[in-house]
Amino acid sequence: MTLQHPSERESNGRGPFERLAERASNLTSSPLFFSFCLLLVGAFIGVHAAGLPASWQLRVGDTMVSVTLLLLALLKNAERRAERAVQRKLDAIARALLEERRRTTGEAFDSLEEAIGMDEDS
Repeated sequence: MTLQHPSERESNGRGPFERLAERASNLTSSPLFFSFCLLLVGAFIGVHAAGLPASWQLRVGDTMVSVTLLLLALLKNAERRAERAVQRKLDAIARALLEERRRTTGEAFDSLEEAIGMDEDS
């Protein structure tokens, strides 16, 4: 386990946590998960409105808190991955601009094309 910022890690591959976080992020942004959260909030309101025992209220409340904490961790992971992707693109642009200024071409232009995904548009 490492406590380094993802941009400071040398590994280009994605580890098990990154793959899990990506799949979970895809799930949590789906209509299915939104429906689940809507049902959970409805259950929370229903339990309170029905005056069920405190143990039921605690169970529903604890479930909501757990889902919230997991979503917070996923959100932070997605934010860091996006931040790193933007930084890689900015670095590639800066290298390409420097090469252009020096009137040379080389791997910076290739890395710029790769970073911004120019080949994916066609």
